[in-house]
Amino acid sequence: MLEMLMLLIVAHFIADYPLQGEFLALAKNHSAPIPFVPWYQAMTAHAAIHAGFVGVITGLWWLGLAEFLMHFLVDYSKCAKRLSFNEDRLLHIVGKVVWVVIAFEVVK
Repeated sequence: MLEMLMLLIVAHFIADYPLQGEFLALAKNHSAPIPFVPWYQAMTAHAAIHAGFVGVITGLWWLGLAEFLMHFLVDYSKCAKRLSFNEDRLLHIVGKVVWVVIAFEVVK
């Protein structure tokens, strides 16, 4: 369990920093959109990167889908200033803990 959790957390940081980059970080923000760049396409791409990591690491495609939805909604809320940066970080990490618990319950 701990190994999967560590992999999910490391993958999260890879997806949120080097793989997101400045373009996606700015383009996904519906509150301050980049002209001529649909924010929802950037947000979808960003959430899909996270979903891919979760699906591959857990081996459960539907947990990847759950991650996609959760990541999209949490980041949307952060961009809308309904969540702080630290609340966003906390929700993402708690989500990884939940995915690990679910993944190990499915294996039983």
